Amino acid sequence: MKMIKALIRPEAADDVIEGLAEGGFVSLTKIDVFGRGKQNGITIGTVHYDELPKTMLILVVKDEHVEEVAKIIKYKAYTGHQGDGKIFVIPVDNAYTIRTGDVGL
Repeated sequence: MKMIKALIRPEAADDVIEGLAEGGFVSLTKIDVFGRGKQNGITIGTVHYDELPKTMLILVVKDEHVEEVAKIIKYKAYTGHQGDGKIFVIPVDNAYTIRTGDVGL
C-alpha cells in the first residue's frame, strides 16, 4: 500500500477529486493548508506572500494503482504555471479499520 499526498491549487481540487472518483478512487481526505514551494512565495508590488493557500489530498491505494492516481492528479491539476503542486508517495505498512478491526485496505 502507498499513501499519496498531493498539494495542489485550491481551484483545481474539485476537478482532481472528480477525476479520481471517475477512476474509481473515491476514498480520500481533503485539507485546506497554507505553505510555499521552491518559489518561496510570490511578490506582488511591494507585498511578499510567503504562505499561499493550497489543498492537500490524501489517499491510500494499492501499489499497482499509484501511477494511475498520480496521472489523474497531474492531468487534472496542471496549468503549466509555477505552483501547480507536488505529489508525494509514502509506503504504508498497514491500515486498520476501527469499526470492524479489519486489516488492510
